[in-house]
Amino acid sequence: MKRFRILIVDDDARIVNFLSSKLKASGYEVLTATNGLEGLEQAQAQEPDIVILDVLMPKMDGLEMLKELRSFSAVPVIMLTAKGADADRIKGLQLGADDYLPKPFNPDELVARIEAVKRRLASSERLKVPEILSLGHITIDFKKHCVLVRGEEEYLTRTEWLLLSHLANNAGRLMLYEELLTWVWGPEYRDDVQLLRTCISRLRHKLESDPNNPKLIRTVPRTGYIIDQPSA
Repeated sequence: MKRFRILIVDDDARIVNFLSSKLKASGYEVLTATNGLEGLEQAQAQEPDIVILDVLMPKMDGLEMLKELRSFSAVPVIMLTAKGADADRIKGLQLGADDYLPKPFNPDELVARIEAVKRRLASSERLKVPEILSLGHITIDFKKHCVLVRGEEEYLTRTEWLLLSHLANNAGRLMLYEELLTWVWGPEYRDDVQLLRTCISRLRHKLESDPNNPKLIRTVPRTGYIIDQPSA
């Protein structure tokens, strides 16, 4: 059975060595890279199941690597950001990161977040939905795991896909912030509304004709989001 493969991209050898030992002891296969360029090469060649990505690195930083990575891969990414570096965290989420962890961090918390990603991936495989759902100019093909916008396929990350699938599978029902966060990210994220808002914003920019005036994913202020039931 193939082991869950993790790529660590960080220029701090002490952190890389420590995390490698910790994750290997937890049963993971570990790959490493010291900058964004090496990280991209590893991601293309080795196809990891998750990427742990530092922001500040030489040659190519983590944000640049993430932007390039998202042009060819939907692999989940956990960003490592400096404590209090809110701009990096927000930028990372906007570029398609699935989670973030400020340095210094507890390695047990990182392992817990990796486990949360694994649960999300498993949940996406178990999701029971119709094969195809049409929502205006959007067609969601659940069998092929793809979204068509006016007939053209639109690339989504795994987390974006899982979030859209859950909203679409519950079309006509208001989905509370806490419910979406718990179902998509896990119960430990139930209060992280900014994480959810950033992911919804990414989805709207990919799917909506006018992301600032959304018609597909509607906001219910201070409560949650809803996709209206498709017309018969």
